[in-house]
Amino acid sequence: MKNKVLKVLTSAAIVGAMTAALTSSVFAADSIRLVNGKIEIDAQLKKLAEMYEAETGVKVEIESMGGGIDIQGTIKGYYQGDNMPDIFVNGGSTDFANWTGLLVDMSDQAWASDTDAAYINEEGTIGFPYTTEAIGLAYNADILEKAGVDPATLTSPDAIKAAFETIDGMKEELGLDAVVGYCAEVVNLYWSTGNHVFANYIDAGLSRDDTTYMDLLDDGGQVDMDRLTKFAEFVGLLNQYSDPALLVSGTYDQQILNFASGKYAFVTQGSWIGATMTSDDKDAYEAAGSFKCGMVPYAFLDGIDTILTNSPSWWAVYKDGNVEAAEAFLQWLTTEPAQEVLVMEAGFVSPYKSCTFVANDPFAQTISDYVAAGKTSAWHWLGMKEGLAQNATGAVFGAYAQGQIADAETFAQTLAGVISQYYAG
Repeated sequence: MKNKVLKVLTSAAIVGAMTAALTSSVFAADSIRLVNGKIEIDAQLKKLAEMYEAETGVKVEIESMGGGIDIQGTIKGYYQGDNMPDIFVNGGSTDFANWTGLLVDMSDQAWASDTDAAYINEEGTIGFPYTTEAIGLAYNADILEKAGVDPATLTSPDAIKAAFETIDGMKEELGLDAVVGYCAEVVNLYWSTGNHVFANYIDAGLSRDDTTYMDLLDDGGQVDMDRLTKFAEFVGLLNQYSDPALLVSGTYDQQILNFASGKYAFVTQGSWIGATMTSDDKDAYEAAGSFKCGMVPYAFLDGIDTILTNSPSWWAVYKDGNVEAAEAFLQWLTTEPAQEVLVMEAGFVSPYKSCTFVANDPFAQTISDYVAAGKTSAWHWLGMKEGLAQNATGAVFGAYAQGQIADAETFAQTLAGVISQYYAG
């Protein structure tokens, strides 16, 4: 009886597979689910999902996560509950290591030969890039011009300190609340300090293939104390000239809205904020004159003249999901209609060579200029031990901002200690 049932089920499966291959109507019943880690582009992704369903009949469910959510932890829970998405975000080697043997090698996909930004490891091409982003000290070019500060000169800590002092003395005249919009709140913005700001200690000023400080971290959580102390002094400068109303308890939304409103000359966020400034904060940004934006390096050492650029994360396809439909959707995202939305509406800088769109984004030109000049460093922080920012370093940045850590030297020593302990654990 068992064999008969098995034969019936096998026959049914074969017939079903043949039907799917021979009829296009099957796509109307198809659906895929994508877990996105960039909450700020949720609306644009849902628009793309609607476009794709109208064109193919395939329904795409967009599930966006952000605001301090432990995305990898959530997806692990989905895996345990047999509720895996077909496509999901991974932020780098640490994240991808969670899914060894569970992801599809997409090296045979057409898009893979159209970009240099795919995530590739020993398992193949397992990460689909969707944008290029930059980490630098973002600035309001109109304010710097009015203050007589040339951003091209801001390649040393002394130059940046002098610029901060100048602008601080002109706050009322310039209509500023503070020189810098820096937030070290530990619960929801640990990722900003512990990942993105700390990333500059790891990579700022280095060639893209230089892994010196990442290698130290990998070797039991070691640090270069001289470099870390100089970095700590720079963080102290951010503390000193930040908005006290934002520094220890502000939110990401407040930080970006205040910068978009012209209340800060600088802000410690990356190029991804351009999408928010031109969508959710559009009215405030226009009221502030739709000012030109740029970036300067986190120049905590003399001569640092690079910003950090990379694909911030990648989308991977779960091998036991709806693979064919997932791959088809990702390939469609590289076509002209989809790229137009991702570039012109989401503000992405496309990683695809075939894309002809240039983002109407406050930071697109800055990224292009730094890339063209060869003045970029990589993002090796993506390989830090999982949870380091959330569970260790973010709290140290917060304590420094709150005054619980008195000076840069103590901050550096404390940071080195918690990193070593975390890697030992």
